[in-house]
Amino acid sequence: MRVSLRQPRRRARRPRRTLRTRLVFATIALTAAVSLIIGLVSVFSLQVFLQGRLDEQLTAAGGRSRAAADRPVEDQPAGDFGVPPMLAANRKRPGYGPGPGFLNAPGQGQGTIGALIKNGKVLSAGFLDNAGDRASLNSAQQAQLAIIPTDGAPHTVDFGGTLGSARVIAQTMRSGDTIITGLPLSGVRGAVYRLTAVVVAVGILGLLAVALIGTAIVRRTLRPLNRVAATATSVSELPLDRGDVALAVRVPAADTDPGTEVGQVGAALNRMLGHVAGALQARQDSEARVRRFVADASHELRTPLASIRGYAELTRRGGQRLPTEVAHALSRVESEAIRMTGLVEELLLLARLDDGRPSAREPVDLSRLLVDVLSDAHAAGPGHRWQLALPDEAVEVCGDQPQLHQIIANLLTNARVHTPVGTTVAVRLGLRGPEVLLEVIDNGPGIDPDLLPEVFERFARGDGSRSRGTGSTGLGLAIVSAVAAAHGGRVGVSSQPGWTRFTINLPLLAASPEFGHPGLEFGVPSNGQMAASTRRATSSRSDANNVTARSTASATASAS
Repeated sequence: MRVSLRQPRRRARRPRRTLRTRLVFATIALTAAVSLIIGLVSVFSLQVFLQGRLDEQLTAAGGRSRAAADRPVEDQPAGDFGVPPMLAANRKRPGYGPGPGFLNAPGQGQGTIGALIKNGKVLSAGFLDNAGDRASLNSAQQAQLAIIPTDGAPHTVDFGGTLGSARVIAQTMRSGDTIITGLPLSGVRGAVYRLTAVVVAVGILGLLAVALIGTAIVRRTLRPLNRVAATATSVSELPLDRGDVALAVRVPAADTDPGTEVGQVGAALNRMLGHVAGALQARQDSEARVRRFVADASHELRTPLASIRGYAELTRRGGQRLPTEVAHALSRVESEAIRMTGLVEELLLLARLDDGRPSAREPVDLSRLLVDVLSDAHAAGPGHRWQLALPDEAVEVCGDQPQLHQIIANLLTNARVHTPVGTTVAVRLGLRGPEVLLEVIDNGPGIDPDLLPEVFERFARGDGSRSRGTGSTGLGLAIVSAVAAAHGGRVGVSSQPGWTRFTINLPLLAASPEFGHPGLEFGVPSNGQMAASTRRATSSRSDANNVTARSTASATASAS
C-alpha cells in the first residue's frame, strides 16, 4: 500500500466582498426573486383565464356544431347536386370543401376544427382556414381525433404543423355518432408569450434601476460607516508605542446617534478610544516616572561609584603594604565599581534616548570609525579572527559620533563575548541606495531561536553557548536598537547554528534632511574636498588592511 506524502492543496480563499457590494447584490437578488414570482403568477393566471374563456367558447362552438349536425337532412341547406353539406366532401365552391358541413354553421370562427366519427372511424374531418374555407386534416391528425374520449370535457391536442395545439370537445349526436369540435390555442399562446416578453423586459429594466438606485442609496447610507472606518484607520496609523500618546481622534458627533446601528458603532468606538487614551496616558505617566527614576538614580549613582572606585584605587596604590586578601578585595571592589559605572552609564543613555533628547548631528566617517572600533576589538579579543571590508570611498552619516562608536563597539563586544576563541568575525560596510548597511557576521554557535525575537529587548540574555559569561548586563543590544532608531535607522538580526548576522541601516549623509541634497544645496564638491575624501578613504582602507593583517597574525600565533 503506497502512502502519498504530498500535502493536499489548499483551496485559495476567495476574497470577501464588501458590505456595500453584498447589500446591493442582496437587493438585486431579492428584487429578481419577487419579480420572477410576480411574473410567473401573472403569466399562469393569464393562461388559466384565457384557456377558461377559450373552453367557454369551445363549449358554445360545440353546441352550434351539434345543433347543425342534428338537424334533419331535408332541413339542411343543399350543397352541390342536392347533397347535404355535412356529407359533402372535396367540393371546390366557396364556403364548401373537405370536412363536415357543420363547420359552416353560423358563428363558427376561423381555425375551428370539426370531425364526424362513426364506430371509431373518422368519416369526415377538417378545419376552417383564414379565408373561411374548409380544409382537410391529414391522417395523423385524424387519428388523434379518433382517440379523444367522448365525455363532453375539453382536451388539449397537439396537431403540429400550422394548426398547432387546440382544445377539442367530443359529443354524442342523436344518431349515436360522435361529433368533435375544436378551437386553436394559438391566440392563448400568443397572448401568454407577449405577456412573458413584457414581464422579462420590465424585470430586466427594473433590476437595472434597482442596481443603480440601490447602489446610490447604499453608498449614501454607509457614508457614516465609512467615516467611522476612517477614524479607526487614522487611530491605527498613530505611533502609540512611542512619543506623545495623546489620543484625540474621535468619531464625529453626527455619526454617534444611538438611534442608528452605525451611530451605536461610532459611540462604542468613541468609548473604546476614551478607555484606550486613558490607559495610554496612565502607561505614559508610569513610564515617565520610571525613566525619571532611572535617570535620577543613574545620575546619583555616578558620584558614589566614582568615589568608591577612586578610594579603592588610591588605597591599592598607596605606599603602605597591604595583606594579600585586602589587596584582592580592593581590586574586586574597583572592578565591580567599574562594571557598575558602565551599567549606570548605559541606563542613563537609555533613559535619555527614551526621553527623546536630541543627539548631536554632525558628519561622521563610518569607515574611519570602524577601523578604530575594530582595532579596539582586536586588542580585547586577540583570539578571534577579525575581518573588515570597506568601500573604496569614505562613507559618512549624520549623527552623534560617540553613540555610533558605542553601538558598533557593542556589536563587536557581543560577537566576542558570546563566541568561542577562534571564531571569525567579519565587519562589512556598504551602500544600499540612500542608506548605509553595516553588517557584523560571525561563525559562532548562533542564537537560540526562542531568544531571537527579543534579542534587542532590555536585559535579554541567552543561555547555553551564548550565555552571560563575562558580566554582560543585557543592555548592549538594546542600546544598539535605541541609538539606531534615534538616528533614523533600524537594526536586524538573523541566526542559525554556525552563522549569525547583525545589520544596521542608517541614512546616508547625502540623504539626511539636516544636510539636504548635495547636488542642490551644496553643489559640486571642490577639488580640495574631493582630495580630502580620497585621503580619508585611502587611510581607512590602509588601516583596515593593517587591522586585518594583525588579526590574522594574532590568530596564527594563538593557534601555534
